[in-house]
Amino acid sequence: MSSLTTALSKSAAHFARVSGKDLLARTEDYARWRAARLDAEVWPFSRVLQAAPGPTTVIRDETGREVEGLNFGSHDYLGLSYHPAIRAAAERALRDLGPHVSCSPILQGNTWLSRALEDAIAGLVGMEHVLLFPTGWGAGFGIITALVRPDDHIVMDRLAHASLQQGAQAATRNLHHHRHLDVDATEQLLRDLRAKDAEHAILVISEGLFSMDSDTPDLARLQRVCRAYDATLLVDVAHDLGPLGPGGTGQLGLQGVLADVDLVVGSMSKTFASNGGFLATRSAAVKQYVKAYGGPHIFSSGLSPVQAGVLVEAVRIVRDAEGEARRARVQAVAGALRAACEQRGLPCYGVPSPIVAIPVGSEKVARLAATRLFARGVFAHLVEFPAVPVGAARLRLLGMSEHTEAQARHAAEQVSASIAEARAEVEALQSAA
Repeated sequence: MSSLTTALSKSAAHFARVSGKDLLARTEDYARWRAARLDAEVWPFSRVLQAAPGPTTVIRDETGREVEGLNFGSHDYLGLSYHPAIRAAAERALRDLGPHVSCSPILQGNTWLSRALEDAIAGLVGMEHVLLFPTGWGAGFGIITALVRPDDHIVMDRLAHASLQQGAQAATRNLHHHRHLDVDATEQLLRDLRAKDAEHAILVISEGLFSMDSDTPDLARLQRVCRAYDATLLVDVAHDLGPLGPGGTGQLGLQGVLADVDLVVGSMSKTFASNGGFLATRSAAVKQYVKAYGGPHIFSSGLSPVQAGVLVEAVRIVRDAEGEARRARVQAVAGALRAACEQRGLPCYGVPSPIVAIPVGSEKVARLAATRLFARGVFAHLVEFPAVPVGAARLRLLGMSEHTEAQARHAAEQVSASIAEARAEVEALQSAA
């Protein structure tokens, strides 16, 4: 077996459930597999930005290769990371309050900027009570583990974010997955659960925009179904809040359920130029309870003043006329990218959004295609297990408002050529085997 064939075999799924009495030594098979992929230059992870994450940037991979090219690999949908007003807000916060709050927010790890951020998010999502977390992942995990008890039930879309999945697994064994976006299946699960258990709570979990498939559920119907069966709906808006919807309100605004969904959880790292997560609710009691029992909120330091200052300014831009203009531009870029891919026989998942995910299927082909694409100066994501199931690998490109439509079409051309080369190479390897 050639070294390339070895590097293209298996996936992270093969090493996810290692066993053996030596906790440290049993990681070595994975390390050897990763090293083989790195040697064969089909390990496109843990890359390093050498410049700001603009529409073009410079990337160094783990082999030491440094490439300048088109950046379709950053979650910066509205191009705010290098916006002059954002940088000025960071400088003001650093000057006025310093780099760190040095305390948990349950104690005194809050600033007037973090309080202003709570108010800004409340205005954006139309819900009065907002609680901040250090990351979006921490928000999803912390909210679920704070509210759900072991005898309660969770009903969730099988493609929900890892933070939500892991929070659910930590909270209860009564975990029920349903087919992706299938509200009928959700309703049937709720009907069956309530027929057997009228006593315990049920949390239903979905997302505004699913990040691997760029699709969305019928949120209005999902909320109605939840109320019919005394269940609570939580919607993660990490990827749609900001770049989609009137005033940046995402699918909540697009589907007319702004301020109506029971619980909204979000991440500020996709559009708002910093890290941070939040819970939004209409209930003061829920906010105070999660504040007291949400582990990532209690046992982490609060957002730094720099993060909070950046986020306040980012929400302001998202909500004003400039935000509308940037949303229009990113939709035009993503539309051009989707159209150019489809013209080349490359279907794209989901609905129009800044996320353009192109199914490949074979991990072998996808790994080689990602390597070829990087060499061609287009930076995109190779997505394979555990982010998606084995055999469902894809390339994912993220549009930014500061890209041009010509850059999007060029990226599509390079994606098409890279996938074609990769398929031919895999077929040649298989013929030689």
